[in-house]
Amino acid sequence: MTRISIALLLAVMASSIWLVRVQYESRRLSTEWHRVSVEARQLEVEHQRLLVEKRAQATPLRVERLASDKLRMRTPTPATTLYVAADGSSLEPAAGGKP
Repeated sequence: MTRISIALLLAVMASSIWLVRVQYESRRLSTEWHRVSVEARQLEVEHQRLLVEKRAQATPLRVERLASDKLRMRTPTPATTLYVAADGSSLEPAAGGKP
């Protein structure tokens, strides 16, 4: 009878230790999942913010202003326009805006 009791006691102890380990692992994984989901939410918010910023940076008005201010680009005039023939042989300034 005592052998059976000792065996049952050892089985109960082993199963209780296993149960504690499984609960600990479950809590650890749950905490990790929560942390990762919060980080994913933050990254999604950052991604949306960057998309809005990208759209704001690429507006035609801003691009035109940067081209004229920083790159000193100007709208071409007929006096500064050169026309190239299809064979590439002659370059002529535009006369009165016509080729």
